[in-house]
Amino acid sequence: MPLIGFPNFFRQGKYGGPTINLNQPMNRIKQLYIDAFGGLSKPAWMLSLVMLINRSGAMVIPFLSIYLTEALGYSIAQAGVVVSCFGIGSMIGAFLGGWLTDRIGHFKVQFFSLVLGGALFIVVSGITEYHALIAAIIVLSAVAESLRPANASSVAHYAKPENVSRAFSLNRMAINLGFSVGPAIGGLLAAMSFRLLFIADGLTCIAAGIFFFFYFRNQKEYSAKPKRATPEDVPLHSPYRDPRFLLFIVLCSGYAILFFQLFVTLPLYYRDIYLLPENKIGGLLALNGILVFALEMVMVYILGKKYPISVPITSGALLLGVSFVMLNLGHHVVFLFISMFLISISEILAMPFMATYIVQKSSGHNRGAYMGLYTLSFSVAHVIAPFIGTRIIEHYGYTSLWWFVGLAAIILSLGFALLVRIKPKGSFVPA
Repeated sequence: MPLIGFPNFFRQGKYGGPTINLNQPMNRIKQLYIDAFGGLSKPAWMLSLVMLINRSGAMVIPFLSIYLTEALGYSIAQAGVVVSCFGIGSMIGAFLGGWLTDRIGHFKVQFFSLVLGGALFIVVSGITEYHALIAAIIVLSAVAESLRPANASSVAHYAKPENVSRAFSLNRMAINLGFSVGPAIGGLLAAMSFRLLFIADGLTCIAAGIFFFFYFRNQKEYSAKPKRATPEDVPLHSPYRDPRFLLFIVLCSGYAILFFQLFVTLPLYYRDIYLLPENKIGGLLALNGILVFALEMVMVYILGKKYPISVPITSGALLLGVSFVMLNLGHHVVFLFISMFLISISEILAMPFMATYIVQKSSGHNRGAYMGLYTLSFSVAHVIAPFIGTRIIEHYGYTSLWWFVGLAAIILSLGFALLVRIKPKGSFVPA
């Protein structure tokens, strides 16, 4: 018997492949995943592989504060300054990467960011003097994070217009998978030597850069312009003169500040309120990456066909608030899992379509600057999120923090709903 209410476009594989008996529910799910991943260009897959290699070596940042306090003997306050400097460097990298992408191209920016950034990781492993380390961390972060706007611009260039959202989702899926692998391996290396973390992180960056160079050096770009677009339809102005986009960036930064409580204050909540050991805290945080890895491509495939991008972005922002407020509704481990599930769904709904909106607002001539500002919004959040979250906990407690996140999320969702409801010229419906 056919599955009641199952959408008609799932009954056949859109992109071909083996015939599947869709009368079986499991086969329907299998076909759904085939359709969700089908139709993406080979360069889109290779960009995701580059990010997987790169992020699988992301071992330094999760253990940086521990390295500074345990291995180098700095105070918690000093360690906090160094970690914040990494955020400052990433802000510089966002501007630098976007500016360079529009001038020398995303290929050169990505290659030099990966290779030079990898070398800097190894160099920084030998720096122990406090002020020299601060300077080195800022330079390292600026170089390494300049990859992000260039990579995002590259994803847009190599994706077909109808597949932009899914191409970004594939890239994010690779990043999430890499972040799941990197800290796990990093924990093993840290037990032997913290210096190995820097070396491994550096080598994976260099390996990703070499792979990227040999595959993409002669690769032709795919124009992401919509069909029949006229010159008047394509935005060519600077993002700094685009008030609507600047407001969108502020909202994105606000979303990121709330979302980053997942990594800043939520682990402290698990430890202080639920008295969970580190391995169980790590397991809960790993659930986020697993859910995003398993569900994002399929959800973006479905949502991109059914709704304008304002719907998932607004819903994602609102759901983020619900996920944290959930922690105030009861004291049981079940609430922790429900909250983590909702946080993950919020991320899936909001982030890929935020990137799609930026593609719609930009053109090939200024996409680097637009993506640079988008990256900057998250870099700013990296600096602000720890300050806001820890201060609220210190003065008012965790309960007040979760209510604050819920209220802020409502305001953000209203802002997104008002801002993104009007499609910019030259836009296309994501898929």
